[in-house]
Amino acid sequence: MASALRDWLDEPNTERGVHLAADDGGWEFRDYGEIAAAARRTGAALIEEGVRPGDVVCMVLPTDFTCIETYFAVWVAGATVCLITPPLFQSGEDYVNHVAAILRQAKPVLTIASDDLAADTAAAMERAGIAGEPWRPRQAEKEAPVQEAGELALLQFTSGSSGAPRGVMVTWENLEANSELIVRGAGYRDGDVVASWLPLYHDMGLIGAFITPIARQGMLRLMRPDHFIRDPARWVRCFAEAHHTAAPPFAYAYVARRVKPEQLEGLDLSGWKMALIGAEPIDPHSLEVFAELLEPFGFRRSTFMPAYGMAETTLLVSLDQERRDPLAIRPDGESLAFGEPVKILDQRTLGPDCVGLKAGWVVGCGTPEADVPVTIVDDDGKELPAGRLGEIVVGGASACKGYYAGAEGKSTRFEDGTGGRSGSVGRGRTVFTGDAGFFHEGQLFVLGRMGDSIKVRGRSVYVEDLESKIAEVTGLGKGRIVVVGVPGAGTKGLALFAETGDAPWAADVRELLRRRVGEDVEVTLVVGSGLIQRTSSGKPRRRYMWERLQSGKMENARIVA
Repeated sequence: MASALRDWLDEPNTERGVHLAADDGGWEFRDYGEIAAAARRTGAALIEEGVRPGDVVCMVLPTDFTCIETYFAVWVAGATVCLITPPLFQSGEDYVNHVAAILRQAKPVLTIASDDLAADTAAAMERAGIAGEPWRPRQAEKEAPVQEAGELALLQFTSGSSGAPRGVMVTWENLEANSELIVRGAGYRDGDVVASWLPLYHDMGLIGAFITPIARQGMLRLMRPDHFIRDPARWVRCFAEAHHTAAPPFAYAYVARRVKPEQLEGLDLSGWKMALIGAEPIDPHSLEVFAELLEPFGFRRSTFMPAYGMAETTLLVSLDQERRDPLAIRPDGESLAFGEPVKILDQRTLGPDCVGLKAGWVVGCGTPEADVPVTIVDDDGKELPAGRLGEIVVGGASACKGYYAGAEGKSTRFEDGTGGRSGSVGRGRTVFTGDAGFFHEGQLFVLGRMGDSIKVRGRSVYVEDLESKIAEVTGLGKGRIVVVGVPGAGTKGLALFAETGDAPWAADVRELLRRRVGEDVEVTLVVGSGLIQRTSSGKPRRRYMWERLQSGKMENARIVA
């Protein structure tokens, strides 16, 4: 199977390439000719090792040139890439178990690891019942020709925020369609520069900010996530020449907190075309504080491009292609019932009056294109009119065929044929996303995972919304608070995990939750250090945390009476 995404390996542009961030603050550059030659030599070594078209190859590598070359070497061999996160939010036994769960499903013919990650990878292979040792990247003497490819380009594992990780089967057709959608939506032009710090194992970083610019041989400035965390101003300085980027909302708020205007002295950001925001519900405060910091340097609010997508739809579903300031609304929580109209209490275009608008506010994610049909359906799969809350259902060429090895999702489902159960979604494959949302003024508004909501008097209360409100009451950062709907405790059971030593605000939080969820809510309040467990993409592992608490395995945890 041929693919335009691999064409550059045969005709690399030696005038362009990848600038990779170095630990000393500088950048190392390699042109596409160098990268393609190294990928073809590594591909030859993989073929010598027995890798054939259609095989799955897992990679556990940090973001460096070896990772870049090895990634495309797997494609040279015609095989399917499965990137596994290096340890960031997990470590020790949790990390080994996470990798083992992926290997167990992926059943790779080869697992590649760097020297520093080989020990953990070997332990995970043994736990998954895979014989042998991790393969260290190496290059053969001669370059291999690009082989005919199998059906799958990627095996993209979900983060496992709602259970065990599951591998999404991304075909070459899926990937090409979504890459084209990204290019079209972002207004990407030949020669544009992309800058990213996103991890490559996550779909937004891998497909949006890595595969797409490299396949089109644009210039790429690539940082590791820890580079961004240590020095967020370094990322911003890229946009003196870069045109496109992508990041979750927290990253923009993080820049606003950490970066001082004097660090950006002399910077001209007027050429910045697109700053995509996605991966979690978008609040207007995070965007506005970022815009106010950078506005004196030429940044425009219309550069923001709020977007929605998920691994099961390859990546992108919708983004706001109109060059305009993002739209934020505040729905009435009392009106959030599936199938019912959503009452809008307030609505604002992004601007100075959006500072402080966090809990209860959500930013629109644009209007889906005609070739990416998006509908909102009720519990019976019947399509709902605009303005009513329901499940987001996505069709089109980017909709993936399902999970690998027969795995099933808890809330996300795939369907064939004429569409959804009502037949209203349209022909072809569709993805019932498990996300709740609605259309307002032509834009898609996403509230969060249906599995992360609690039904109260027939309406849905979203735990992300509760977390934002609790963060305000307690003064703790949102990242130090996780709310879990407690299984088996009916619709009114909640557990609140807070990374803090004490809880002088406990009574205020309990009162907040009673007002929001109901008088008979049963709240388990847990405080301590190191309580919050996260997936490889940084999302809280809510159910896993509750299970650890119940089994007595959560160290440092103290339940506040």
